[in-house]
Amino acid sequence: MVDRLRRLDHRAGPSARRRGPKRGPWTGEALGRSRGGLSTKIHLACDGQGRPLAFTITGGNVNDCTQFEPVMARIHIKRYGPGRPRTRPLRVVGDKGYSSRKIRSYLRRRGIACTIPERVDQINGRLRRGESLCRLDREVYRRRNVVERCFNRLKQNKALATRYDKRARHYKALVTLACLRLWLPS
Repeated sequence: MVDRLRRLDHRAGPSARRRGPKRGPWTGEALGRSRGGLSTKIHLACDGQGRPLAFTITGGNVNDCTQFEPVMARIHIKRYGPGRPRTRPLRVVGDKGYSSRKIRSYLRRRGIACTIPERVDQINGRLRRGESLCRLDREVYRRRNVVERCFNRLKQNKALATRYDKRARHYKALVTLACLRLWLPS
């Protein structure tokens, strides 16, 4: 009888009363529903050589542009000799998922050049208003695949690619170790 009562009192049990918004028992563990089921996203910034600089992990249903500023805030590159760590890159290259006014104004405020193509709806809106289109430097944009190659090298770690860890902090530690391995000389 004690086992039955304990099972019904469990927070995730089928008869447990829900408090607050409808969320699953995975809340807070960087898991989210997407087309493929429960998944996790890694939002990553890397340098020109494909070495990771900063990352965050979120649920699979979180939009990329919401994590742009937290990832940029985590960038700290130690300088040779005295001085504070560098926190601003010279240029940011991103895909259409990062095309928003908020991100562009954030980069403009910090004096960072950006190469981010506009989405079709943004282009149509500019044409309707009679504004000029943003210029895209295609030579620089071709180098965006550096990030994709960095993800490819990170995902060679099977435990990172499939996420066997239950807790978000364990998965984050695994991603940190995989990023550190990319910084080590071959």
